[in-house]
Amino acid sequence: MSAPPITLTNQAAALEGNEWKAISIAESLFLISLISMFLPVKVYPVIFVISSYFFYRETPKLNFCKWSIALAVFSTYAVLSYLINYPGEPLALTNIIKLVINFLFLFFAINWLGCRDNESLISMLDSVLLAVLALSLVQLLIYHQAYDFKLITGSDSSGQASSLYRNSLYYWGLDDKNMFGARIALIGFSFICIPIVLKNRLSIWRILFVFLIGFLSLSRTPIVALLLGVFFLIWISVEKKWKIGLLVLVALALPLILQKVIRVDSLTSSNDGMGIRLVYWKAFFQHFNAISPLGNGFLSAPEFLGSYADFYRGEPHIHNTFLSTYLELGIVGFFSFLAFLVWFIQDCWQKTVNSKLWIALLIPILSIMMILYSGYDNDVVIYLCLIYLIGSLREISFQNIKLSL
Repeated sequence: MSAPPITLTNQAAALEGNEWKAISIAESLFLISLISMFLPVKVYPVIFVISSYFFYRETPKLNFCKWSIALAVFSTYAVLSYLINYPGEPLALTNIIKLVINFLFLFFAINWLGCRDNESLISMLDSVLLAVLALSLVQLLIYHQAYDFKLITGSDSSGQASSLYRNSLYYWGLDDKNMFGARIALIGFSFICIPIVLKNRLSIWRILFVFLIGFLSLSRTPIVALLLGVFFLIWISVEKKWKIGLLVLVALALPLILQKVIRVDSLTSSNDGMGIRLVYWKAFFQHFNAISPLGNGFLSAPEFLGSYADFYRGEPHIHNTFLSTYLELGIVGFFSFLAFLVWFIQDCWQKTVNSKLWIALLIPILSIMMILYSGYDNDVVIYLCLIYLIGSLREISFQNIKLSL
């Protein structure tokens, strides 16, 4: 009996199988680190520490780039601020430990990724991201089922959207609407970009799949970040004649997006997430003189907002990475963090001449940092690793990128 013919599909499947068989400990831990962020039990700090050790072992020589020096300055100043202004709260200790661990992970992971061929790792990452997003979809459907699918077509307010998330049903991702939504946006956009560098393709089903999950999260954060990033990707991938059609499509969809997704009618309401942000940002600028040039201390945002904001809902930060950094760590923290980001982006640009791809990859994280993160979150660190991994694989031309199902 003759053997079955070898096809390209069989070859691809065999190649993928070989990649998983040949996976190293460091590669396994990199993928496990990503998965650990979604587990309800917060084991990721331990996994990050173990992963950092194995990244170090597989790195021939550590490079102390300018961004890593700026990051060291920021981290050192944050630790000193914590020790000097010790609030005596477990949350503060947890966050300073998280800051140190996350940035150590970033340093060792980027050094490790920068000294190796990452094509097989990206292929394995693609499968992991699909599984992570599928489980996120199941988690959201469980929430919606318990709510009798009343919010399946969207919510009227942030408060109503937040009521969807029930701790008793939480098993995956995060039990916070905005943080879970942001994580979906970052992981989802990475999933969308992988075929671009592996196959010169922009996949329509991936875009629709990620947007579906983002919409079901009832958070505006992923939708806005994804809209910006995906629009830019399509814009630089299609010919000029199709760009007119894209603008027409956006114009037709804009009323629906503003009404059902961004909820523009309640944008400045006091019970709306964006309305709360505007109140916090107003307090920051109106009472800027109340902020010490050296910073008011690590995790001092609650005290500041409680004193100066028109109202305060209990958030641990001001919902803007850069404002939060200045408020807590002053001039030193603000400029060292800004230098870290600028030099990290510059290092990415020098790795491969993929200017358009780097811009696309940076759009979601920068847009979310403007409305959400503290800056040292594990989401930020993992996403910076992912964009470095994806964007530095090889140089690509968007003139050769094809839209496909």
